[in-house]
Amino acid sequence: MGGITPAELAAIRDRLEAFADEVFASLPRADQRARGQCYLRGLLLEGRRKSVEPMAARLGEVHYQALHHFVAASPWDWRPVRRRLAERLIAALAPTAWVVDDTGFPKDGTCSVGVQRQYCGTLGKRANCQLGVSVNAVTGQASCPLDWRLFVPESWDDDTPATKQRRAACHLPERVHHRPKWQLVLDMLDELGGWELSPPVLLADCGYGEVGEFRGGLDARGVPYVVEVRADTSAHPEQVHPTIAPSKPRGRRPRPRYHDKPCSLTELAMAAGQQACVELVWRRGSKGLQRGRFLALRVRPAGVTPRRLARAAGEELPVRWLLAEWPRGKAEPTKCWLANLPEPTPLVELVRLARLRWRVEQDYRELKGALGLDHFEGRGFPGWHHHVTLVSVAHGFLTLERLRHPKLAASA
Repeated sequence: MGGITPAELAAIRDRLEAFADEVFASLPRADQRARGQCYLRGLLLEGRRKSVEPMAARLGEVHYQALHHFVAASPWDWRPVRRRLAERLIAALAPTAWVVDDTGFPKDGTCSVGVQRQYCGTLGKRANCQLGVSVNAVTGQASCPLDWRLFVPESWDDDTPATKQRRAACHLPERVHHRPKWQLVLDMLDELGGWELSPPVLLADCGYGEVGEFRGGLDARGVPYVVEVRADTSAHPEQVHPTIAPSKPRGRRPRPRYHDKPCSLTELAMAAGQQACVELVWRRGSKGLQRGRFLALRVRPAGVTPRRLARAAGEELPVRWLLAEWPRGKAEPTKCWLANLPEPTPLVELVRLARLRWRVEQDYRELKGALGLDHFEGRGFPGWHHHVTLVSVAHGFLTLERLRHPKLAASA
């Protein structure tokens, strides 16, 4: 859907203004706070396009140039706005988990900040686009973005006059350079931690979970996680320990090593056999009961990064949960997850968490379809951050409205 009607907006305007006063309290000037409220109304109102010019025309209360300047060029800091929004939504939702995700912003031309030809999940193919990475709080009924980063491709770091000119034109700060998406997530977790917010458990798809440095970064920060990984990820069974080879009369004394060759997660699951699978219902939704067959094993992930981190700490490879989904009629499991949750964690809890990512994918569709997340036509770095922050505020307000009156905001 394209948003809510003017009549519906009028019915909730008092609450919207009170909410905006709270989250925009850090903006230093009254005119900036007024423009922020105006932009929120434009995002919420029905309409196919949520770029600045059509929103200003629908609102009929602000000149296009004034609204464009507020989002694209006005020097207000988006971080305190995100902090207050995150604090408010986490208090209201009491999230079950945080979910890592990223989404594409299709673009024409090559001048928008961070744009290049790359895979765009929105379009399902490689295309000219920006990529935004988000950390989102989720429950079974709702989710909301807590923080954002713009992915800057390596091509934007070229030390050439053309690239320097393009960076300057987009107001891309000198301190902002290419960082892998998984590192952007760790940066956001550090920022959120500075706001005294921490995840009950972090969920991520294979694009993040497969990266050993990412899992190691979560472990180092004490963040519990359930992350999808490739089925060919290597691991040892839990009972395998490093051993010391017999020492020779001369030379350095041998160190403990894993002399057994690691297996893939698929091989470990198949060794346990289909008799180890349990069929259970992991969600009751609008399409009925969501069922699946799963097994859980204790394993020691043994990729290059886990081995390096274990050697550096002088410890054994840590034991993790392997969760595998093995549908009936399939010769082997179809999905695998690794989790660092405690050993007593029930299988149904592992499955419930692993399958909770669907909520963010659904809300991404609303952020784009109803609230215009990818409709911003500006090219600059500050404008991109301003726009995604304002869209997150609008989405957060609708989320709170649904908690109050589920039917009122359902049209959005």
